[in-house]
Amino acid sequence: MAKILILHGAGMNMRGKAQVEVFGPQTLEDYERQITQYADELGVEIEFFHSNIEGEVINKIYEAHEGDVDAALINPAGYTTGYTALVAAIAQVKYPVFEIHISNPASRGAVSQVAGPCRGSVAGFGLFGYCLGLRGALDVLSG
Repeated sequence: MAKILILHGAGMNMRGKAQVEVFGPQTLEDYERQITQYADELGVEIEFFHSNIEGEVINKIYEAHEGDVDAALINPAGYTTGYTALVAAIAQVKYPVFEIHISNPASRGAVSQVAGPCRGSVAGFGLFGYCLGLRGALDVLSG
């Protein structure tokens, strides 16, 4: 069974509490329940991690490199631009990383720097983007 790390970046704990007009009313806990359901349907083991501290996210990425993670999905949120150490960490790990966004950052003028070292990106599909990311990761791992 594949193990996929789900990383939630800065500000994800505010989902459902702020910017509801952009991201909807779901909380981070709602996200995790839905992602768990997708993972169960696909037979994927997942591990969640969230931090508003860039270094903690980087440490988790490196820890997963030394562990049993096969792939990762990251919703960088507040780390989408301006975090070169995070971008470097993603580029250095042995497992594929896929960027996920609930909304489309480009529609708000943002260009993701995280996308560069990622194997792929999914944006604008709401929570279903995580299902697409999980399916894509499984396809890459099987190929």
